[in-house]
Amino acid sequence: MAKVGFLVNPIAGMGGKVGLKGTDGKAVEAASLGAKPIAGEHAAVMLAEFAKLRIEAEWVTCSGKMGGEYLEAAGIQCMVVHKAPAPSRPEDTVAAARAFLKEKVDLILFCGGDGTARDICSVVKRKIPMLGIPSGVKMHSSVFGVTPAKTAEVLAGFISGELKPAEAEIMDLDEEKYRNGEWVVRLYDSALTPFESTLVQTSKMMVTEASDADVLGEIAEYIGELVSEEPETLFILGPGGTTEAIGKALGMEKTLLGIDAYAGGSQVGKDLNEVAILKLCDKYNKIKLILSPIGSQGFVLGRGNLQLSPSVIRKIRRNDILIVSTPAKLAKTPVLRFDTGDVTLDTELAGRGWISVVISYRTSRLAKVQIN
Repeated sequence: MAKVGFLVNPIAGMGGKVGLKGTDGKAVEAASLGAKPIAGEHAAVMLAEFAKLRIEAEWVTCSGKMGGEYLEAAGIQCMVVHKAPAPSRPEDTVAAARAFLKEKVDLILFCGGDGTARDICSVVKRKIPMLGIPSGVKMHSSVFGVTPAKTAEVLAGFISGELKPAEAEIMDLDEEKYRNGEWVVRLYDSALTPFESTLVQTSKMMVTEASDADVLGEIAEYIGELVSEEPETLFILGPGGTTEAIGKALGMEKTLLGIDAYAGGSQVGKDLNEVAILKLCDKYNKIKLILSPIGSQGFVLGRGNLQLSPSVIRKIRRNDILIVSTPAKLAKTPVLRFDTGDVTLDTELAGRGWISVVISYRTSRLAKVQIN
């Protein structure tokens, strides 16, 4: 019987909705801004989906909210091999990984983000496969399932022998530079992970071509015309280089990695968190959202823009969500994905599996959407 080491980083993802762009060293500040833990919910979803598959495994874990609490709630017997304080620390993730290594687990299943992946990898390297349940603000590494539910399928495939371990990139982003609007992602190490292309995300790809600057200008010109035609509409711009180009064309101080807003010929919001976005939405009768997918991974919502929560998205009609991308990025992004944490909303956004993407001046292309 396969032995699975299971751990949860309880604070993973807390900084997203409140606009901190990460939680490393910011858990107390995130909580003071009203952030709630979300990792446990994602872990519970994954365990519930795995239980439906009726595949047996032996589980070892950490105490309390670092794992044991969620296994017990799912009715899964487990052995605690690391007792963690509350709140837990990054050192506990490292200690748990060492305990799992000593227990000779076949796979480490963790719930968190790139920081958690990095901490585990620092101990196990390529000795044990690792698989992540996505729950962080930033997840650029290739060891994460596409969604918590899809992660259950990957785990089942590994235990049954259908999926074999493959080498994957562990990426990490400098959070301090990220908070200051600078995107610095580096390759930290490599690990082993069960891989299936439709179930496990690839690492984030920064896609550029010589002609991209011209195309970005055309996209920005087109969106600028749409904005000028609707002075009473609130336009919310998501993070990324494409939306940054649009913001600059509008005369905004657009944050590269934040959420900003424009209405009536001027900027009305900068680097907004979830609460600020909701308050702003209440002031306008019509709202449009402009987003660009993450290159290669294809996430439109759910990675790097957690401020755009289900509560925010439900204030915007699906047809008023404008997705923009250069042809170069779209060509290297096989499917688009929505992972808001609300499965019903994700299904509504996916529609019939295709969505229109603006790729140049008054030019759009249908892109395939992976339906969870």
